Amino acid sequence: MRPDGEGEALRHVHQPIRHDAADRHVTGSAPYIDDIREPEGTLHVVPGGAPVAHGRLVRLDLAAVRAVPGVVAVLTAADIPAVNDVSPVAGDDPLFVTDVIAFHGQPLFAVVAENRDTARRAARLAVIDVAEETPLVDVADALAADADLMPAYAFRRGDPEAVLAASPAPVAGTLRIGGQEHFYLEGQAALVIPEEDGTYLIHSSTQHPSEVQHVVARVLGIADASIEVAVRRMGGGFGGKESQASGWAAMAALAARVTGRPAKIRLDRDDDFIMTGKRHDFLVSYRAAHDPAGRLEAVEVRFAGRCGYSHDLSSSINDRTMFHADNAYFYPQVHIHSRRLKTHTVSNTAFRGFGGPQGMVFAEHLMDRIAWATGRDPLDVRYANLYGTDDRNITPYGMVVEDNVAEALIRQLETTSEYRARRAALSAFNAGSRVLKKGIALTPVKFGISFTTTFLNQAGALVHVYQDGSIHLNHGGTEMGQGLFVKVAQVVAEEFGVALDRVRITATHTGKVPNTSPTAASSGTDMNGMAARNAAAEIKGRIAEFIARDWQVPVAGIVFHDDRVWAGERSLGFAEVVKKAYLARTHLSAAGFYATPKITWDRSKATGRPFFYFAYGASCSEVTIDTLTGEFTLDRVDILHDAGRSLNPAIDIGQIEGGFVQGMGWLTMEELVFDAKGRLRTHAPSTYKIPTARDVPEDFRVAFFDNPNREDTIYRSKAIGEPPLMLANSVFCAIADAVHALAPGRAVALDAPATPEAILFACCKQTGEG
Repeated sequence: MRPDGEGEALRHVHQPIRHDAADRHVTGSAPYIDDIREPEGTLHVVPGGAPVAHGRLVRLDLAAVRAVPGVVAVLTAADIPAVNDVSPVAGDDPLFVTDVIAFHGQPLFAVVAENRDTARRAARLAVIDVAEETPLVDVADALAADADLMPAYAFRRGDPEAVLAASPAPVAGTLRIGGQEHFYLEGQAALVIPEEDGTYLIHSSTQHPSEVQHVVARVLGIADASIEVAVRRMGGGFGGKESQASGWAAMAALAARVTGRPAKIRLDRDDDFIMTGKRHDFLVSYRAAHDPAGRLEAVEVRFAGRCGYSHDLSSSINDRTMFHADNAYFYPQVHIHSRRLKTHTVSNTAFRGFGGPQGMVFAEHLMDRIAWATGRDPLDVRYANLYGTDDRNITPYGMVVEDNVAEALIRQLETTSEYRARRAALSAFNAGSRVLKKGIALTPVKFGISFTTTFLNQAGALVHVYQDGSIHLNHGGTEMGQGLFVKVAQVVAEEFGVALDRVRITATHTGKVPNTSPTAASSGTDMNGMAARNAAAEIKGRIAEFIARDWQVPVAGIVFHDDRVWAGERSLGFAEVVKKAYLARTHLSAAGFYATPKITWDRSKATGRPFFYFAYGASCSEVTIDTLTGEFTLDRVDILHDAGRSLNPAIDIGQIEGGFVQGMGWLTMEELVFDAKGRLRTHAPSTYKIPTARDVPEDFRVAFFDNPNREDTIYRSKAIGEPPLMLANSVFCAIADAVHALAPGRAVALDAPATPEAILFACCKQTGEG
């Protein structure tokens, strides 16, 4: 039956359609960079890193390296034809060290050989003499040395210091928040193929193809147009391939230029750990005044972040920590201050949440501190401080919170998770259990969606419709397993009213869609989905105009649905219509574009609207800790998450579950350890623990909050990439709640990650034994 068009059920959008490469992922047939068939003569590139974290390079003798049979070239800074810099912003990331070593493992040279094993063995033969200096390793070192990498920054409203000075019992303390290794399954990799007339095709595992294009062109001293970057998929990115994929692609491209042969780089897992940036770790100090009911009156918080040796994206990341230091709570008078510190460690970089999770952990810790001080249930303290209306809906940076659904969402989860009954049950359990203690926490998420670097909020797409009715889809977003490609394909199929299998998903390619923004900030579907929809709508409009002329019917009455084009009772198959339109010389290709509306941000004045909208969520976690060993079990998790009107519930449920587990890993077990000499000691799966299937709670309940986006996003959906990670705050707070049961009323001294050692230390402090 012909649909009536308006109000009809959507065929693809909002449907639980599986990932486009699900079968290939499971069977191992999905090709990644290292699976691409190598052109004849491909060489392999292996970097050689600095043996110390800080010092001056005195001598680099590579004679023994060059003498190894099978070594074709050994690259140093002297081989770079143009600029020795692979930074995204500040010009302070050399491809190869020339003088001062800034972190352990920093590339000094690269071996180019006929095979990877030869290159790896040869790299160990380098003779490196360094005048070693004492490194700044952690935040405390950098604070003591006043080692600021960039100027401090602050948000302020009112006079919080005066309120704090007058407060009879402010809470105050410090919180250490650890970093996190990306641990993507596919490491950093690139394959560079030299082509005619000094041009290059680069297959890169990157979230930002245009930046790889630009950085490689900068290093080689050629035009951006001489570089084409292609990305079909990544085996995970999590932010680690937003800016830091560029250097490895540049290293392989330099090898291709010097030798004239294809060149490939694939970092060994240990090298990947040692040579690439992590999530920023922070030392947080704070003071807060509150009334007897636990409602905040003033907050002063200072974030000291370890940026590493160079800027990378640290300015924006630390800014976002500040943007999210409130999470879902209103701070009446507030001073949020941030120092961005230089250390002689690898330059920290983007990681899922982009600094936001660190700010939100502080906010939840603060709610717990107030609850412990007032004797109130932590959930009630959270309710008392949520954003509201009128004068309680403005953030510390001046943005009005217009779409606040936090309280409604939390109250729904409070009911469905049976929070109050479980709180009473675990209190009874704790009263009768000396060694095992249970804790529970229900925490919210309010996460801003958009790049705070405003110009990045743009996307392009290219859509072709071929004579047989098949559709070629290309856009600027990259697929790293998150399901972006299938979501955008759903949008295009919906727009044309055709079966999803008509839409051919193709690799992201700078030669098709230029000037791409990174697939980051949870904006991939929002922006690329809109750009693709705009391109499809343009073609659809041309076809409709042709049909209107050919059938002598009004354009307004033409409907695309069920693989047919309808005008009243008359219809024709989509492929037949396309063929007729082609023969009538109708243009069946379009480049779509989208720029996120409404956003403004004046960083110098610290005011504006940096986010298009907020995504909300909440989670309730229950844990049991062993107070003698510090071990914990996650007994049950209930999640209610706001995805707007989900484009693809199956994909989005997976993102919620995966994000939560990754966040839990960061807050409970993933510990980065640098020694006093600045060497990363947790540089392999044997020394760095991430969550496994056994860490996922058996009782794991995930549901969507029914809340179409009030903003005009793609089919009223909301971003899903980053916000779920912060749902894991409830696990950290539940552990603290369990420790608190040892001595109610006393503030818990628990830092993140809450490893067994950290939990045991906190238990000892809580009972006065440590």
